Amino acid sequence: MSEVESAPGRRSPLVFLIPLILFAGLSLVFLVGLFSGDASKVPSALLGKPAPTITLTALEGLQRDGQPVPAFTMADLAKGRATIVNVFASWCAPCRVEHPHLVAMAEAPVVKQGKVAVVGLNYKDEAENARRFLGALGNPYSAVGVDRAGRGAIDWGVYGVPETFLIGPDGRIVDKHVGALDVNSAQKLLAKAASLAK
Repeated sequence: MSEVESAPGRRSPLVFLIPLILFAGLSLVFLVGLFSGDASKVPSALLGKPAPTITLTALEGLQRDGQPVPAFTMADLAKGRATIVNVFASWCAPCRVEHPHLVAMAEAPVVKQGKVAVVGLNYKDEAENARRFLGALGNPYSAVGVDRAGRGAIDWGVYGVPETFLIGPDGRIVDKHVGALDVNSAQKLLAKAASLAK
């Protein structure tokens, strides 16, 4: 047997390196795709279309200004005003980060005057935890609908929480923000809502 020939049953080291190189290359492509671009700009097939009809119940025991907070209904979205719909959960860390911006939105003159509504869709949460979350951080919502099973959120094309939708006075989805709102995105969303207000 010559030195050039390999021993029977023995594989070349390249056989082991090729899968490792392929795996490293695919991992790199995945990571670049994951961390490039703005996740809040995920396109929605529902933009420009009527908000999907869903039936939600109220978050029992939740009050605002001493009054029970009703469930938000599809009729609320067609009252001739812009509506900001925030999908949130008490177990969602980014929801806590964005919450002060929602509270600030609720204090804006255009909201106080009733030209823009801010409502919440409580996603896959326990009622007690959601009440405690809003009690501790403040309740910016004039209405809160409970989506315990997450089916309504699926109909709305929700990828995860938080997500925020802007519904026009005609009940159509005008804008969608994926992820936590920051001060800039919250101000832009409120300005866009105000521009739609009649």
